[in-house]
Amino acid sequence: MADDFNAEQKRYLEGFSHGIAAIRMTGGLAGGGAAAAPAEPTGPDAIHIKAQDRTVKNGGKLADQEKWKRAENPFDGHNRLIAEAETGRAPKPEDNFRWRYHGLFWVAPAQNSYMCRLRIPNGILHHWQFAGIADLADAHGGGYSHVTTRANLQVREIAPEHGQPFLDGLVDLGLTARGTGADNIRNVTGSPTAGIDAQELLDTRPLARSWHNYILNDRSLYGLPRKFNVAFDGGGVLPVLEETNDIGFQAVEVTEGAAVEPGIWMRLVLGGITGHRDIARDTGVVLRPKECNAVADAILRVFIENGDRTNRNKARMKYVLDAWGYDKYLAAVEEKLGRKLERVDPAHVKPRGGFDRYAHVGVHKQVQPGLNWIGVVLPVGKMTTDQMRALAKIAQECGDGQIRLTVWQNFLFSGVPDDRVAEVESRVAALGLSTKASSIRAGLVACTGNRGCKFAAADTKGHALLIADHVEAAVPGLDVPVNVHLTGCHHSCAQHYIGDIGLIGAKVTVSEEGDTVEGYDIVVGGGFGEAAKIGTEIWKAVKAEDCPGRVEALLNDYLSHRTGPEESFQAYTARRGPEALKGLAGERLLEAAE
Repeated sequence: MADDFNAEQKRYLEGFSHGIAAIRMTGGLAGGGAAAAPAEPTGPDAIHIKAQDRTVKNGGKLADQEKWKRAENPFDGHNRLIAEAETGRAPKPEDNFRWRYHGLFWVAPAQNSYMCRLRIPNGILHHWQFAGIADLADAHGGGYSHVTTRANLQVREIAPEHGQPFLDGLVDLGLTARGTGADNIRNVTGSPTAGIDAQELLDTRPLARSWHNYILNDRSLYGLPRKFNVAFDGGGVLPVLEETNDIGFQAVEVTEGAAVEPGIWMRLVLGGITGHRDIARDTGVVLRPKECNAVADAILRVFIENGDRTNRNKARMKYVLDAWGYDKYLAAVEEKLGRKLERVDPAHVKPRGGFDRYAHVGVHKQVQPGLNWIGVVLPVGKMTTDQMRALAKIAQECGDGQIRLTVWQNFLFSGVPDDRVAEVESRVAALGLSTKASSIRAGLVACTGNRGCKFAAADTKGHALLIADHVEAAVPGLDVPVNVHLTGCHHSCAQHYIGDIGLIGAKVTVSEEGDTVEGYDIVVGGGFGEAAKIGTEIWKAVKAEDCPGRVEALLNDYLSHRTGPEESFQAYTARRGPEALKGLAGERLLEAAE
């Protein structure tokens, strides 16, 4: 029937139907044309439907994704999605969005298949789960996995008809991918060395798992205005980058004389989203650890009711905070809670211990005498399934049986006795991997890139390895870790703005006809933790082939001009200044000409 209409008629009918839908949303049209009050929404989706209704009533036009949620809730449509996937067909855009509620992302045209992103609270897996994921990747995917920057795993090249069997296999392993995509709360991160770190103030594992289970069992926390990240940091030597999250809970020690009793509390930071050039800010609020779920729930419900559902680019919680200010937002949270939040003067918060920028690689003593954690270096997060099964066996036979993923795209063995350390190192090396890293590889982070993501403008993983190879050969004197982050697009999955050196994919025009090649814009001076800072752009549209040389120029200049090894790369860039750093490109060209 639709084929009987021309393009103009189709546009008219589409506009007419959207208009009728909008009128009905606000109660302006009943079944027979008579005005009637709309039925009050009920059930777990009511808070979202009411927020959509307010948007339309106030003259806003819902984003397509909001219309898709309303037309068919992704959980209600699951059986239909399964039936259609069994035919092997690619999903329609609206169903690609709905599948993401179940953890599957259709990533064409980069790959004509699904990618599955898991849920792994605090990033910790048992050896048998890790090996089981490898088996699922062989049976239903491409035979490999990637560690992500949320201490998580992704499996790729999953054909449509294999999507649900893969998800079913995760359930058999005691895992899930529910809510890992679309407008939902993503994987819950926590300190990778939780429970084994002598410096930590608090073990984040119970908090991360409790919040993970809280989310899974409350459907009203799905279908937010936009995605949402939550992290728990226990104050250990290995950072979890909680300041890059919408909500960060930081373990702190409150001293005598404060407005609350002394002891270990969780400090609340809000509004981190580095892709939008913002880092979470200290709210002055402290919580007892057992209060984290209730406060996170209240923060989310304020966001659900007031987040932007018309403009996807302005829909994150940061933009409500920007519009309202932190005091107004926290007042709304307190109204949800029915009580005031506790606040502490920073003068009564004991300084937290520092980070060890090599803590995620190599051998480190645990708080438990005679035991160690060992960080394994992965080439920008990738492992084959054969490597995964062998690594799981090492964890089982030489450690405590756990695999601890980190936000640095690698993992840790834990509970390794002193007399088994050499064996672990040898067995890892036999797999083509290493427990040792150069100063450049220790902090090398790259998103999926255009090999597997349609948004990426460059092959980030491939270019990251080329940069590392080049720097190791050209700057052998680099004696401190320097973080280099490569991200393919504005979504900033690799968080390029907090790298010492950050690269974001860009198409570089190379001819008058408009031909382009892969390249990057380059920023410097970003940081995390106590040195949290958004980097400063110094170069635009650098061809990918020129990026290793640019990184080399920056590092050589750092080694030549730093006050000493104790001066970090970030401190050097701040002191040297962006204009001087920009000039290194010209010096590099002169050297090449000579």
